[in-house]
Amino acid sequence: MFFPPATCTTFFRRTVASLTSRVSGSKVSNVVFAVIQRLKLLAIYATMGEFKVHRVRFFDYMPTAIRAMAFNAHTERLALARMDGSVEIFNFTDHYFQEKVIPGKDSRSIESLCWVGGRLFSAGLNGEIAEYDLENLRPKYSLEAYGGPIWTIISNTQGTQLAIGCEDGTVKLFEVLEEHIQFERNLDRQKGRIISLSWHPSGTHIAAGMMDMIRVFDVPTGHAVQRLLVDRGFGGSKSRETVVWSVAFLSDHTVVSGDSAGKVQVWDGHTGTLVKTHLVTKWDVLALSVSKDESSVVAGTSEGTVIQFQFIAPTLHQQQDKEWVRTRTFKNHTHDVRALAEIETAIVSGGMDTHLVVRPLLEKFDEKSHASGLRKIHFPHRNLVSCAKKAGLLLFQFPGQLELWRLGDSDEHGKPGDRLPLKRKPEKLLLLKRKGEDHICCSALSSCGGWLAYSTVSSVRIYRLQTDNNNISITKVSKLPKALHSAHQLCFSSDSSKMFAASSQSSVLVIALTQSECKYVHTLKPKSGSRQPIHLMTTSGDGKWLAAANSDCEIHVYNLQKLKLHCIVPVYGSCPSAMGIHPTTNNMTVVHADQQLFEYSIVEKQYTDWSRKLQKQGLHNVWLDRDTPVTHVTFNSKNPNQVVLHDMHMFCIIDQSLPLPDQKTQFYNQMTLRSLSEQERPSHLHAFKICKTFQDLLCVSLLDDQSLVVVERPLLAITSQLPAPVRQKKFAT
Repeated sequence: MFFPPATCTTFFRRTVASLTSRVSGSKVSNVVFAVIQRLKLLAIYATMGEFKVHRVRFFDYMPTAIRAMAFNAHTERLALARMDGSVEIFNFTDHYFQEKVIPGKDSRSIESLCWVGGRLFSAGLNGEIAEYDLENLRPKYSLEAYGGPIWTIISNTQGTQLAIGCEDGTVKLFEVLEEHIQFERNLDRQKGRIISLSWHPSGTHIAAGMMDMIRVFDVPTGHAVQRLLVDRGFGGSKSRETVVWSVAFLSDHTVVSGDSAGKVQVWDGHTGTLVKTHLVTKWDVLALSVSKDESSVVAGTSEGTVIQFQFIAPTLHQQQDKEWVRTRTFKNHTHDVRALAEIETAIVSGGMDTHLVVRPLLEKFDEKSHASGLRKIHFPHRNLVSCAKKAGLLLFQFPGQLELWRLGDSDEHGKPGDRLPLKRKPEKLLLLKRKGEDHICCSALSSCGGWLAYSTVSSVRIYRLQTDNNNISITKVSKLPKALHSAHQLCFSSDSSKMFAASSQSSVLVIALTQSECKYVHTLKPKSGSRQPIHLMTTSGDGKWLAAANSDCEIHVYNLQKLKLHCIVPVYGSCPSAMGIHPTTNNMTVVHADQQLFEYSIVEKQYTDWSRKLQKQGLHNVWLDRDTPVTHVTFNSKNPNQVVLHDMHMFCIIDQSLPLPDQKTQFYNQMTLRSLSEQERPSHLHAFKICKTFQDLLCVSLLDDQSLVVVERPLLAITSQLPAPVRQKKFAT
């Protein structure tokens, strides 16, 4: 199937168990799906050994819908808000890497996002404006607007004012100060709610979308100077009010609107007259976005389509008479497109189907390349699964709870391809609900399965776990150090004697754990002075080293025996997406968002010879052209030459004893090797062994008993839990 053998047959044994577990107490009725596979994988120079593979599909991870987005053209950052109140920051200069996540809150509602310089603001139906602390990944403050639910927030081009549209019919202006914002004044109050706003680039006028109309305000006077009446729909829909979901105010005073009657309309803002109507759907046009040069407008609909309009001549013979012409339609979503951003080279969209789509505009590229390919971002670029390698336990992180599962097992044998019964079924041992309104931002499980911890933006909680056959007891550690009030990341030492918490300004708190208490030991601080949050931490198997990576692309390595900084890994321009320290060599493998791979010797404070050789030769283009980042690195303790890593679509075992593939080498060579004789195979082997048998991966890890754990979350399972899309008539139906 994969990793073809050089000298013998690959043994592939599979057990599929689909079962219903009905238990009481701490065990919850659930339908679980587990697969146990036995793989005997041999290479010509190194034996990989026999793996027992646990195929896990009972992590019911469910992302929430994308509600709003805002693109910062200066920093090339996209801010994205979801229905659960969480905010994600993507770095578009670094292969669309999700570099920061601000966790949600039960009472937080986000309808709109807005950048002012490097500052991020949001507004929502709770009636509050919030500014975010992008260094500590939390709201910096929130301000009640006293206008009821807020539907939209925008800033002027100069970055000196914010405008919000409120339920009570007011457009409120706020002055942007250095540390906060301050209410300035209201524009003329209207009879209906203000649904959408767009500020003219000059800053002198604001267009406001309402029910059945668009108002144009003169900002200096605060008065409404134009009223643009929007037609209702056709037929039975004429009795319903038309909601102007989105407006765009162009520099030539053209106003573009999208409404609930399925129309994109172009208006003359000077005279208030309708120039042109495009009926694009029977449903709603929910979002609009304008290109930087104002030559293109894109519209998102309830049907899941994104429609592009361009300001061009309608025919070759009328080059002087330009108008807004519908040019292209993209169908990359199944549900409502609620948020759009047209950037220089692509259209970015998101909505009810939860995934972020980056659709490159091919005319912006001279030739077909990796950058011109369609991207869909389904999963977070961070770990939501913790694995207790010694105990065979899995911890699943949800926004509101944690689930602790024990893996199933089978001691049966059979021929390759046989289905084997489970001796012990997978079992949910614990469901731990968070306290308070703040969502869980990180969690960790010790390798022995004896400690569990999680953090929100307001508190950290640590629990002592004890398992005895089918019973589990959990004890909360009541007294925590005062310094431990929140964490961006958590992890335990390999012997479970210490816990590490990533705190503010890239610092790490060291906490000693005993049976009766947890005690603050030390704070590890970087010398770089970086204020960016830590998003990755890993420890060495001997308990001597801790590595922490932050959003400034820095990796600091600390000596845990001396409790001081040991070294800083040479800074590479792309953010680390995954890293791990080898249990025997203490070499650290780091994978970056641009797919580059490095191996760094912590003891010698330099890159290893293998890493230098790899960088000199260069990684294979097939590897570099992958569009999802590696999110986890682990190692085969029985074979120090092997590194195991995975992204969403595959996992890979890198065997450093085999030659590196060059650009002429066939990268996916399993089928070729299978067809060759034993004498011909050695010349075609290379170090990268790719497995695509498992898909939609959230975690791949090796347990201490050499079992391989593969956690999948099929995208079809996520889609099946979404609300039904709007009905679309299809041919012959």
